[in-house]
Order: sequence, then structure tokens, then C-alpha cells
Amino acid sequence: MSNPALGARLEPRRHELVFRSARLAARTFLTPSYVRVRLEGVDLRGFDSPGADDHIRVFFPSEPAGDVRSAPSREYTPVSWDAESGWLDIDVALHGDGVGSRWAERAPLGTPVGVGGPRGSMVLVGRPDAWLLAGDETAVPAIRRFAAAMDDDAVGRIAIEVPDAAHDLPVAAPPGVQVIQVHRGDRPASEELADWLDALDVEEQPEGCVFGFVAAEQSIVRAGRALLLDRWSGDPAATVVKGYWKRGTAEYHAPH
Repeated sequence: MSNPALGARLEPRRHELVFRSARLAARTFLTPSYVRVRLEGVDLRGFDSPGADDHIRVFFPSEPAGDVRSAPSREYTPVSWDAESGWLDIDVALHGDGVGSRWAERAPLGTPVGVGGPRGSMVLVGRPDAWLLAGDETAVPAIRRFAAAMDDDAVGRIAIEVPDAAHDLPVAAPPGVQVIQVHRGDRPASEELADWLDALDVEEQPEGCVFGFVAAEQSIVRAGRALLLDRWSGDPAATVVKGYWKRGTAEYHAPH
């Protein structure tokens, strides 16, 4: 087993924090519980998100003329955007009765929203020798953005935890990258994905620098670190393991 090269690493970039006003322009259900929404507005011109794991904060006022900046908010990863036309797409996993889920599923088109950030980015520079990306529905936007950055010769694994086949979320990846849909059934979120990570042993470690990204419910952190940093002795500068949300905590903020 070779030591990881220093050819791939995450580098921090800070941005001026900008608050933008927008309106809900469209929604598309990708699965029965996963919806893509498009925000539009002149304030979104110039928007940028250089890091695949970036977070923006979306504010949901309860009244059309309400104070957007003081409205309830949730964090999301930008999916795609057009800085010239002024639109931004985000994906929302519909779970429970949270403010973001209710808005994404039911808000009338034209509803005003606010967008803050991203405040900073962790940008992947260099080329990993292999990839290991794993997450639940909330991590799919980041995983899709990482996958889009892979070259045609990339190798590795991608695992997405969803309830069942009706909720599969495909990820476009090069031929050498295996994409697996991990079905949790009735098990609590992240348990099935944690078992999948635990089943990967030292013998399955790719050669060279492995870029690792694991994000799901907070309990996934143990399994992700145990694999990437302990069994595989990965480079912390090329590793992201985090809880994107925490069971029973509506206001949990994913670490940036």
C-alpha cells in the first residue's frame, strides 16, 4: 500500500457575505420525497459557489411582505446556477414537517425567499488517485458536484443511502466509478450507510491519494472517520466527514 500523495487537497476560500432576495420560480419532483426548486431574481446575478460542499442559507418568510432576514432558515448546497441570468437551483429532501420541506413542497410559485452566502468554500485542488463519496439524500447535491469534477479516467466508489428503489437518486459518474444505491428500508437514517462503510476493509483501499467525502445524519461520522482516517490512513487535507443534520435537532448546522 502506497502513502497518499499530496496532489489533491482542500483549500479554504473566504467570500464576502452577501444577502440576496429572490422568488420561487419552479419546482420539479425528482422522487416522491425529493424536489428541485429554482429561485430567480436580479440579486442572484453574480452568484458563485466554487466549492462542491458549499452551504447557503435560504430564508422562508411566512408573509409575502415579511422581514426576510429574520425569517426561519435552513442550509442547502447549491446545485446549479446562472450568474448572468440570475437563477439558482437547490434540492430539498422532504422529511418530516420542517420549514424547508413545507416550503419546497407547497409554497406558491412567486413566493419570496432570501439567500445568504456562501460565506466560504473548501475547494478541491489537484487530482485524487481515487474517490470515495458516501451520503444520504441531503448530501447528493455535493456528491453530484464532486462527480461532475471527475475526469474520464477517475476510479472509486459512490454510495447513496435512500429508503428504497423508488427513491433512488442517480449520480452521473465516469465508467471507473461504481455508484451504489444503499436502501435503508425501515432502519434509522445513516445506519445502513454506516454498515456499508464498516464493511470496507484495508484490502479494498485504493492506491495513492483517496479523496473521501462522507456526509449524512450526524451518527455517520464515526463510520466515516473509522474508514477514511483510521483503516485507510487517509490524508485529512483530502477528507471530509460530517453530519449534515442531526436527528431530533431542527436547527443543527453542518460544520463548514
